[in-house]
Amino acid sequence: MHHTTVPPLAQMLRNLDGWLEQGIAFAATREMDPELLLEARLYPDMFPLRRQVQGACDSAKLLCARLADVEAPRHEDGPQTLPELRARLAEVVAFIEGIEVAAFEDAAAREITLPFMQGMATTGHCYATEFGLPNFYFHATTAYAILRHVGVKLGKRTYIGHMTLHPARST
Repeated sequence: MHHTTVPPLAQMLRNLDGWLEQGIAFAATREMDPELLLEARLYPDMFPLRRQVQGACDSAKLLCARLADVEAPRHEDGPQTLPELRARLAEVVAFIEGIEVAAFEDAAAREITLPFMQGMATTGHCYATEFGLPNFYFHATTAYAILRHVGVKLGKRTYIGHMTLHPARST
């Protein structure tokens, strides 16, 4: 479960940090306060960018902590500045990458209980694939969409980020 969760989550959190950096640069070209971006949203009943970033961070750290059966760091979800959100992204990446691979050894079969599903449980595999990862990508994608919506020049390659490559074997 480690390889299914930690590397892609860390990569996307780093991408999200890069999107915020591009948002700051975008705001500078428009001579606007970049902090205004944090209240941007796609639709009135949706959370703004700030909460989407917080949601992505919370989803990533809680998914990995539950799978590895370790305590997740606590973060306040109130108003935060862009530098504070970027620091939070870095803290979450450091946390999830710092969890020993061995802690995930029995994660797929581990019973996972969630505070919002009282009296119910699921396996680590089902939690990761049916809720944890989709929830994380929902928040990350929505943050990306908000920044695109306000005019930040992001593209598909910016969303995906890097891919590990090696020389092809000759056939």
